[in-house]
Amino acid sequence: TTQSYYSVAGRDLEREIVPMVKSEGLGILVWSPLAGGYLSGKYRDGAGDGRRDVRPFPPVDAAIGARVLDALDPIAAARGVSVAQIALSWLLHQRAVTSVIVGAKRIDQLEDNLAAARIELTADELASLDAAGAPAPEYPGWMLAVQGQYRAATANQKPHGA
Repeated sequence: TTQSYYSVAGRDLEREIVPMVKSEGLGILVWSPLAGGYLSGKYRDGAGDGRRDVRPFPPVDAAIGARVLDALDPIAAARGVSVAQIALSWLLHQRAVTSVIVGAKRIDQLEDNLAAARIELTADELASLDAAGAPAPEYPGWMLAVQGQYRAATANQKPHGA
């Protein structure tokens, strides 16, 4: 087992660690599954207790974080549960995740977090969250994708001067 930061808004592990863990039959014990409270929704638009303003840890890419919260909100509202429960449930649906370490400060937060284990997300809900939290492509991945698109678009064109 590896103990790592992983969340629907922080998915850098998917580049190398998740494939390795799956290939070796290991698991991920997730710390900060709500990204330091960011995925509770209470820090949206600068609200909250200001802790993330002083020390935004773990860091959350602003664009990805906003997309994820926008995807979490309607799912949580439709099910009558908290945004945090949906974020935790997404993690529990990831094959490589064996457990999560929650950092609840109060009993009601702990109870809310534990309720996530009872949520079965649909394939459409998972796909929506996957798309919203997808990490930005890194080199050389983005280069290969761009080249592939160019090659596919020009595959049937005649060479210059032919």
